[in-house]
Amino acid sequence: MPFMNEILPDTAEAFAKLRDSIFEGGELDRKTKELIAIASSVLMRCQYCVDVHSQRAVAHGASKKEIAEAIAVAMFIAGGSQLGWTNVYGESVYDLVFGEKKPDKSEKEKLEKGKGCCCGN
Repeated sequence: MPFMNEILPDTAEAFAKLRDSIFEGGELDRKTKELIAIASSVLMRCQYCVDVHSQRAVAHGASKKEIAEAIAVAMFIAGGSQLGWTNVYGESVYDLVFGEKKPDKSEKEKLEKGKGCCCGN
């Protein structure tokens, strides 16, 4: 991150120290840490980080299949979190829209007046 080095050198140095403290030593081997970083980068949608951590994972002995599996784990987590998120609709909007849950008086008035949405409609 050249701009950080130039504009905020102390911050860049602190970030580098954090990186080193996480990726060097510890209980997990470097290849495993890089595979975790790949999966995390996929979830954060950072192509740059996916590329860098994939190269580092290969340098530490990871195979193409291991990298693909790390990405597949990230895809599963992303999909599962979206499926889990939809549960909120079963408890509120879906029931309300399909009449399985009767709105209370204030909700009904808001709906009739076209108010109550986050956008004010």
